[in-house]
Amino acid sequence: MTSRAGALLSGIKWVDNVKRVAGIGLRGLTSVCQLKNQTCNMFSITTFQRLMKGLPRGTFAQLVERHNADKYCKKFGHWDHLIAMLYAQISEAKGLRPLETGFNSHVAHHYHLGTSAIKRSTLADANENRSDTVFSDTAAWLMGKVSRKLRQQSNDLMYLLDSTSLTLKGREFERWTPENSTRNTQGLKLHVLYDAHDAIPVWHDISHPNVNDVERAVDVPLEANALYVFDKGYCDFNWWKSIDEANARFVTRFKNNAAVNVLQKSDIPADDAHIVLSDEIVTFKHKRLGGKRINLYFGKPLRRVIVARPNKDTPIVLATNDFDSSAMEIAQHYKKRWAIELFFKWIKQHLKIKQFLGRSENAVRIQILTALISYLLVALFNESNRVKRTLWDCLCFVRATLFQRTDTEDLHDRRRRQAAHEFAEIQGCLFS
Repeated sequence: MTSRAGALLSGIKWVDNVKRVAGIGLRGLTSVCQLKNQTCNMFSITTFQRLMKGLPRGTFAQLVERHNADKYCKKFGHWDHLIAMLYAQISEAKGLRPLETGFNSHVAHHYHLGTSAIKRSTLADANENRSDTVFSDTAAWLMGKVSRKLRQQSNDLMYLLDSTSLTLKGREFERWTPENSTRNTQGLKLHVLYDAHDAIPVWHDISHPNVNDVERAVDVPLEANALYVFDKGYCDFNWWKSIDEANARFVTRFKNNAAVNVLQKSDIPADDAHIVLSDEIVTFKHKRLGGKRINLYFGKPLRRVIVARPNKDTPIVLATNDFDSSAMEIAQHYKKRWAIELFFKWIKQHLKIKQFLGRSENAVRIQILTALISYLLVALFNESNRVKRTLWDCLCFVRATLFQRTDTEDLHDRRRRQAAHEFAEIQGCLFS
């Protein structure tokens, strides 16, 4: 008997058994068949596949096609590259050999992920020679998707802007890092615009450490009625003017040598007097900045709030174009800037951006972008499952069950418990 005939006979027997046991008609039998198919489909997917549902294959293919990135790829395309790098991030692979051995040991799941076994030499060549453009576009697309899906229904949009340095020293790194290094940093710099309400990055860029932060800030997308909070590393009065012209607000710090004229002083509530030292309306003294550049903010009023710091002798001098909020609220807004520092600390501790699978600049960039993609996919996974767990707990769950069909195992466990319970009821008590 052929396998097809055997499968057909098995299906007929299953249908006859259902009709005989349940005593249902054709319509009821159809419903049972549909339920059986849905159950099989529901419980046959691994955690890795569920994680990748946040990035549809068709969308990624469009990003690849936009740059014609797979033109000269025969087997190991960008999707295979992404899956391998995501596995490296989530499994915390220490190098190319553990990555190859670990990923290839799950060959039964490669087909469902749309990929195949990998070779470490092929992956190393791809990391070194391929452009990071597709990975950068993928991270940007996911940031937009996560932002739309997780954004709270709030009129107060607060974005935090900052950068963090990634130190790269040692063999092979010395070939390209010293020429763009600074006195304190050698490697690369990651720039991020962070949504403070939903705890997600919404814009990113990667530069050399000798690039001034404000040079990348001009590329940040500005949104009307939003609040942008950043430190004094982004002190550019002309960029502040562009934020104001976008009908957005900002809170930052004045530099110590900022020359201003005081136009008006506001009264400070008694309850805030121990924190807020002064609240003033000021304008800039000079129309031209260093290098004879014109100060576009000249003549326009600005608010200066001086806040005491309990642990330090010197206060913080804040600058803002927000004239409606209280001085204490302005101080609280700047205090929330610490959230982006915690984000940088989180990805450095829990994702793989300290040990690299390649030492070329391109390989490092791809690994940093894959870390961002992993963070966003885990955030989507956590939201779609609607489980009240922290992002760190969710990442631990994904790591522990990456190639497991957790839903299937839960179903089998429930069935075992139910069968044991029914058996206990039928058997009765022997020692009553």
